[in-house]
Parts: sequence; C-alpha cells; structure tokens
Amino acid sequence: MRVIAIDGPAGSGKSTVARALARRLDLDYLDTGAMYRAVTFAALRRMIDPDEVDVVGALAEDLEMDVVDAAVTVDGVDASLEIRGPEVTSAVSIVAANPRVRAELRYRQREWAEKHGGGVIEGRDIGSVVFPEAELKVYLTASEDVRAARRHQEAAELDYEQTRAMIADRDALDSTRADSPLREADDAVLVDTTDLGVEEIVDRIVALLDPGPAADPG
Repeated sequence: MRVIAIDGPAGSGKSTVARALARRLDLDYLDTGAMYRAVTFAALRRMIDPDEVDVVGALAEDLEMDVVDAAVTVDGVDASLEIRGPEVTSAVSIVAANPRVRAELRYRQREWAEKHGGGVIEGRDIGSVVFPEAELKVYLTASEDVRAARRHQEAAELDYEQTRAMIADRDALDSTRADSPLREADDAVLVDTTDLGVEEIVDRIVALLDPGPAADPG
C-alpha cells in the first residue's frame, strides 16, 4: 500500500497540491478535512450543538458519508458547496477536536486507504498519527498573508480581515487540541509554498520519492 501524506495548516495549498500530485502519480486522492467538514455539516443540519461531544461523536459513527475528490455526499445529500461555507468553517475546529469523531474518521481513513491500495491523503494529522509509516510525509506551510489571501479567494463572502482572523483561530485550535494536534511529523519534509506554483511544489515532492532500485544495465 503506497501512502503519500500531505499535512499543513489552512491555506497552505494542501488540497490543490495533493490533487495535482495524485494525478501525477496516478494515485487516488482523499481530502480528510472534507470528512470533518461533513460531520460538522451534518451536526448543524440536525441542529446539534458542535460542543456536544458525545452527541456529535455518535453522529459521526452513524453518518453515511462519501468523499470523492471535491464531491462530498452526506446522508445522500450533496454537501460539496455547503461544507466550504462560513457556518461550517467557523465550527469545524470544534468538531475536529472531538476524540470520538477523530477516532471514527481515522478508522474510515485507514479503511479507505486499504480499499484504494493507498493514495495521496491530505489533512492535519496524516503523517503524524493516521499513517505514521507513509512512504513520504510532506508538511506544507506558507506565510500567514498568503494563506489568508488563498482562503479569501475561496470564500469571497468574507472580507480579507475576517478570513485572516478565521485562519488564525483555526491554527490556534488545531495546534492546541488534545487529540492529534496539528504538527509536523518528525520525519516529514517541510515545503514552504509561499512563493511556489503548484507544479513547482509537485516537482519538489516527486523528487523526494524513492525511485526504487536502479535497473541493471547489464
């Protein structure tokens, strides 16, 4: 099973880079952040307070969820757009800090990898917790200004300062949660995407992969 783990904070370029890398390597792609957003969407849709740890945990364990590239279905409902909206974005860190939710989604992520024979999998704890034996672990980062600008382009309904503040809050919550906080795995390769284009980043990652034993010229 071949797993390439891509981690990093919001706006670092994880999704765009991971999709492009998956295409380059002819591997399947999984956005684990979309899974946490799907649980958050389901909780809000059912009028469940995201702070209700056990209720949200039970919801995650029973939820029908399908994540295929950018398409996300929750209990048979296409939630691809809604999970990226400001309501879900403002609550997802609370849900992502829920130990029951994390345990359930880690199980589903490993199950997905087994089914797909691995893949390019991106999130915030993929190399550090979910797949510690991944073939390659990459931690993407970028300047705060660039990350905010990228997210602002994706969420035009918020102004730049609101977007920047939301990213700062998300960074703080993700990096201080008790269960699987956002951090760079000890053996991850740090790639600063601030001044790099997508193809440049993918080139750098591909160059880090073990090409395998050289062919015998013999």
